Amino acid sequence: MRDDASSPPISSVDNALRLLLLLSARGQLRIVDAAESLGVARSTAHRLMTALLQRGFATQDARKIYRPGPALVQLKSPGISSPDVRAATRAHLEALRRKVGETCHLAVLEGNGVRFVDCVESPEVQRVGSRLGMLLAAHTTAIGKALLAELSAAEFLALYPRGLPTTRGSEIACRARLQRELTTIRRRGYAVNLREADPGIKAVGACLRSADGTAVAGIAVTCPAHRCPDGRIPELADAVLRAVEAASANLAEWAYK
Repeated sequence: MRDDASSPPISSVDNALRLLLLLSARGQLRIVDAAESLGVARSTAHRLMTALLQRGFATQDARKIYRPGPALVQLKSPGISSPDVRAATRAHLEALRRKVGETCHLAVLEGNGVRFVDCVESPEVQRVGSRLGMLLAAHTTAIGKALLAELSAAEFLALYPRGLPTTRGSEIACRARLQRELTTIRRRGYAVNLREADPGIKAVGACLRSADGTAVAGIAVTCPAHRCPDGRIPELADAVLRAVEAASANLAEWAYK
């Protein structure tokens, strides 16, 4: 297509914007679907999607399905960025570490995974190391489950249309069990990871919220399983809930600076 006076201006930009809107509306896309919807070749759709990936507007899971990335999520919730979240949360993450003596993480939902964006490590010799920068399956982490619990039923199913990844047995049944667990998480306000992401780790996490109550990230205490008997979970949960409440208040103030 020629970019002259009789043709649409900058057709590649127009297609990229259409793809962005399509990804936002559907929540997930395959290249073949994107190409068909845009009326372009698959190679063109792939090139456009690669550009979105590079800029953080899209993510790709293990099945090569594309989902909204953190930059696209940010467009839907303007005013708060990842650097803002880290800056507004850092002091509270450090205070939580001092209180419980365990490694504390900050993470955001990225497709059906969680991206760890900040960490304060425990001073103990035996401790959970930093996961900064890592992307883990959301349904296996405390922060991930806390954030998944905030999604509508439609948004949840869009992330897991064929069940949960990397699980054994009936994946649909596993998805149903996760949905029941998310109902419990919504009721009590926090999530737990009992050796699900790693057999040697337990964690407790809760959501960090913007001024309008939207969950934008999560904070978790992560500790070696041997140092976290079941009786310690309520203590850690109380500390995490107090931390996210204070951090959320600070984040609301930060957004209006």
